Amino acid sequence: MIVRLVGGPLGGRELLTTPGAWAGDWLTAGDADWGLYVAVHRDPVTGVVLAEIQATAPRRR
Repeated sequence: MIVRLVGGPLGGRELLTTPGAWAGDWLTAGDADWGLYVAVHRDPVTGVVLAEIQATAPRRR
């Protein structure tokens, strides 16, 4: 799957990820509880996913 990042510090970059389909959730590294980009659209023809900046961090408990 190809992910195109929009906005933020990584905007304009493309990532090549695992061949699995996008499940429609946050794009994170491993099992992290934080995220920088959220996938907002998947082109049904090419499979390319657009992800917009929307940084989140874990809440303090």
